[in-house]
Amino acid sequence: MEKIVFSPDNENPIEFFVLEQTTISGINYILVTDKEEGDSEALILKDVSNREDEEAIYEIVSEDNELQAVADIFESLLDDIAFE
Repeated sequence: MEKIVFSPDNENPIEFFVLEQTTISGINYILVTDKEEGDSEALILKDVSNREDEEAIYEIVSEDNELQAVADIFESLLDDIAFE
């Protein structure tokens, strides 16, 4: 499983494991968790970077309709994932 490191402004870096990724209407989304195995909290992140950015910039998907739509897609891609 791929591990990525996020470096929020003025905060310590945070490591996440990427469970899945998908592209919807040209927007890249990733499903990440803080633990490699077992039950854990998961986040859906959206790539909001521009083409000229050297590194990808992600933000947490928080809008309810967008979150539900992307969560449904991730649930269909991964047999063992269920969002609560």
